[in-house]
Amino acid sequence: MADLSYLEWPFFEPRHRELAVALDAWAGAHAGAAHGPDVDAECRALVRALGRDGWLRHAVAGTAHGGMGEVIDTRAVCLIRETLARHSGLADFAFAMQGLGSGAISLHGTPAQRDRYLAPVAAGEAIAAFALSEPEAGSDVAAMACAARAEGDDYILDGEKTWISNGGIADFYVVFARTGEAPGARGITAFIVDADTPGLEIAERIEVIAPHPLARLRFDACRVPASRRLGAAGEGFKVAMRTLDVFRTSVAAAALGFARRALDEALARATTRRMFGGVLADFQLTQSKLARMATAIDSAALLTYRAAWQRDRGNRVTREAAMAKMTATENAQRVIDDAVQLFGGLGVVSGQPVERLYRDIRALRIYEGATEVQQLIIARELLRPAEDARA
Repeated sequence: MADLSYLEWPFFEPRHRELAVALDAWAGAHAGAAHGPDVDAECRALVRALGRDGWLRHAVAGTAHGGMGEVIDTRAVCLIRETLARHSGLADFAFAMQGLGSGAISLHGTPAQRDRYLAPVAAGEAIAAFALSEPEAGSDVAAMACAARAEGDDYILDGEKTWISNGGIADFYVVFARTGEAPGARGITAFIVDADTPGLEIAERIEVIAPHPLARLRFDACRVPASRRLGAAGEGFKVAMRTLDVFRTSVAAAALGFARRALDEALARATTRRMFGGVLADFQLTQSKLARMATAIDSAALLTYRAAWQRDRGNRVTREAAMAKMTATENAQRVIDDAVQLFGGLGVVSGQPVERLYRDIRALRIYEGATEVQQLIIARELLRPAEDARA
C-alpha cells in the first residue's frame, strides 16, 4: 500500500481522501505498469475500464452529461492522475486525454454539443483528443497556420496538426484553426471534428520513448458544420487557454505520481541490495540521496495541491499552476534519475520500473507548456502589477 499520509494536508476534504484510497486499490488490480506491443488496443481498453468503473466522471463537467459535478474538481483530477501515474503511465495518459480532449466542450460547448459528446467520454465509450500543436506552432500558438474559412453553414479546414495525443484512435478532435477575425492569437477558432469526417486523415503515426497513441493530422478541404464550432469565432485562443488552465496543474500531479513510484522503488532497492557486508541504505551517500528525493517530492506536492485548491476556490491560478508544473516535472526528472542511479546497471534494463519511469517523465517537461514557457509565464505574472501601474 502506498504512503497516502499527504492526504491529511488541509488542501483536501474527506471525499478526496476516500477517492485516492479507492482508486489506489482499483489501479493495483486494473492498471499494471507494463504493457504489450499493441498500445492502441491497451489504451482503448483502459479508457473503457476507467469509464465503466466511474473514474472518468471526474474528467467532465455537468451531472446531466455523466460528470461527477457541475464543474471539474481540480483536486480530484490531480489525485486521480497522481495515483494512476504511480501505477501506470499509460493509465494516467488514458484518463488525462479524456479530460483534456473534452475539456473545451465542458467549458464552452453548447447544450447540444455537451449532450452529444460528454456522456460517451465519461462512460469510456468515446475517445477524445485535443489538436492544438502544429509543426511550426507549439508554444507559440500565434504562429498557427491551420486555417478555417466559412462557407455557407459550414467551415472548411485546411492544414496540419502534430504531436496529437490519441491521434489515430480518437473518435473526435477539438481542433483549433485560424479564422482571421484579428491578427495573431485573436483570430483563432475552435471546432469539434469527428474522426470520420471526410478530409481528415491520419498523415503519420509518431513513435515516442514512452509509447502512447500519437499522430500528425492532415485536413484537406475538411468540411465541418458551423454547429460544431466551440465558442465564438475568433475566441479559440481563450478556449484553448481556459482548457489548459484546468488541466495544467494535473500534469504536475502526474509527475508526482512518477516521482513517488521512483522513491518507493529506490527505498526497496536500497534496503535490500547487499553491499560490503551491509545494504545500500547503510551508506550516508545513499541516505543523502533519499533525503533529497523525498524533499523534492514534498515541495512539488505542496505547490501542486496549493494550485489545485486555489482553483477549486474560484481563484485565478496562472502563476501557481505554472510554478507547480515546472517544479513537479523538473523535480521528478531528478528523483527518477537518482532512482536509476541507485539501481546501478539494473536501472537501465528495458522493462524495469525505474527505466520505464525514466522514459515516462521526459515528455512531461515539454508538453502543455515546456519548462522554459512556464518560467516566462511566472515572470510575466510577477511583472504584471508593475506593468499595470505604468499603463
